[in-house]
Amino acid sequence: MAAMACIPRRLSQITLFNTKNLTLYHITLVVILCTTFYLIGIWQHSVGTTFSSSSAAAAFLSSVPCSSLKTTQLDFLPHHLPPDPPSETAGAAQFPPCDHSFSEYTPCEDVQRSLKFDRDMLIYRERHCPEKDELLKCRIPAPYGYKVPFRWPQGREFAWFANVPHKELTVEKKNQNWIKVEGDRFRFPGGGTMFPHGADAYIDDIDKLINLRDGSIRTAIDTGCGVASWGAYLLSRNILAMSFAPRDTHEAQVQFALERGVPAMIGVMASIRLPYPSRAFDMAHCSRCLIPWGLYDGLYLIEVDRVLRPGGYWILSGPPINWQKHWKGWNRTTDDLKSEQTRIETVAKSLCWKKLVQKDDLAVWQKPTNHVHCKANRKDFKRPPICHTQNPDMAWYTKLETCLTPLPHVSNIKEIAGGQLAKWPRRLNAIPPRISSGSLLGITETVFVENSELWKKRVEYYKTIDHQLAETGRYRNLLDMNAYLGGFAAALVDDPVWVMNIVPVEADQINTLGVVYERGLTGTYQNWCEAMSTYPRTYDFIHGDAIFSLYKDRCEMEDIVLEMDRILRPESSVIIRDDVDVLMKLKNMMDGMQWDGRIVDHEDGPHERTKILFAVKQYWVASPLSQNQ
Repeated sequence: MAAMACIPRRLSQITLFNTKNLTLYHITLVVILCTTFYLIGIWQHSVGTTFSSSSAAAAFLSSVPCSSLKTTQLDFLPHHLPPDPPSETAGAAQFPPCDHSFSEYTPCEDVQRSLKFDRDMLIYRERHCPEKDELLKCRIPAPYGYKVPFRWPQGREFAWFANVPHKELTVEKKNQNWIKVEGDRFRFPGGGTMFPHGADAYIDDIDKLINLRDGSIRTAIDTGCGVASWGAYLLSRNILAMSFAPRDTHEAQVQFALERGVPAMIGVMASIRLPYPSRAFDMAHCSRCLIPWGLYDGLYLIEVDRVLRPGGYWILSGPPINWQKHWKGWNRTTDDLKSEQTRIETVAKSLCWKKLVQKDDLAVWQKPTNHVHCKANRKDFKRPPICHTQNPDMAWYTKLETCLTPLPHVSNIKEIAGGQLAKWPRRLNAIPPRISSGSLLGITETVFVENSELWKKRVEYYKTIDHQLAETGRYRNLLDMNAYLGGFAAALVDDPVWVMNIVPVEADQINTLGVVYERGLTGTYQNWCEAMSTYPRTYDFIHGDAIFSLYKDRCEMEDIVLEMDRILRPESSVIIRDDVDVLMKLKNMMDGMQWDGRIVDHEDGPHERTKILFAVKQYWVASPLSQNQ
């Protein structure tokens, strides 16, 4: 029994021994396999080769499909930045210089192109822009020797000869005191055809006839302005004049105005409306401007009536005024001049204007403050009839019509149509009548006040970015490409600058240019898919608020940028605010145009998608050899 009891104990010990040996064997095998696979893996990655199919390890590894291995790629990119541009657009597009012969190129008033159009009514002097396949893809050069213009107010009287190298007017207008050459500069004594003793003395004569000092007259328009001496000398009296003249045989007359820091545009009274809203100007002026006021059923006086505010003035000097004294010098007959004056007087009466005074070489008419009487006297004056179709503020390639633009309705004869304007300078921040009357959908008095405060904040921030903008006197001519309510210009009113406020025609659902004028500022309509009616190197500073987003899919960004380059002076700057993706593309384009630019944060901080692009156009000019050829 004892022997038999030992057998199970011995079997149990053997089984335990075998089990331990088996476990040790398994552990050893696993260790060997793991080590083998580890070594194989190291060798495979270091040599960069694959094992043959005869290898058991290779067979095992190859039996595991790659798709079953799920990996997560870690992304450490900062997502507040836009992605890198695609390789095909990563490099900046290069825009070569144009030939020196284009240094004064005005695309929509090109002399050669104009010859294709009708000379009747000076249609050939109107805007005729190049087709898409005619657009230049190069940068307009400044003339050799170009200098930064004189600072205001010295610039009112001087301009560098190298900047506008034309002496024609010094010969043609030698006896009229327009312009003189003095060494390396031009001097502008302030004379004119009808004011050889100077614009100041001439304006004093006007002031004796109507009050130019009480702030009731702020905006003016000078039709056929010459070198804009009238507008230049009104500025010292806080009257802001828009001067225009065609690009004609009087070479560079508007260019001389802009070079000196005087608001001006290329323009002509022909077959289309002037690019301004109705009721824009407090005063209109013509000094021997050669516009046939009495012809075409009074078409041009009808257009002046459209842009004059109720109660505004029209001033005429030169033929036929005071023809009894000047007829011999004008080389015209007395009958011809007398007939012309009779026609003008008749048209003015048909527009319900009142002739206030004619003294010496000046005559002044006044537009009525409303049309209560004017509508009643249509029984006596069958023509012009009251217009019933066109929007009075629509003025972009809009054909002139021989009908009287109606003034807004009034409840009594003493009321001023469209609302009473405050006197300058209170007018700048007073609620414009177009807003207080509710005629602009969605723009309330609160919106206007908040917009004005917003732009004060923004302009203050701009001056920390662009130190030239902050430097008093460095800039004179400024352009706002998308002005809205004129807040940008209003915030700069205490600086010695003027701003051309553009309301793009694409924004005609909310046409705000009338508000700009009611504030006592100036501006015009513009389609930025076309060139502006101005000379190269007009502006010291260009501002654009969401302008490229507005024109997305309407025309090529590069064409707008090339136009900006054309009208911007060397060593001058731009500030564009827009979506960051738009600005990245824009900066890439500017890098290929010899502009130095950087993108900075919104005034409210880095978390805003809207950013600000600040760029400066580098100085470069045509070579002396090419210019002398």
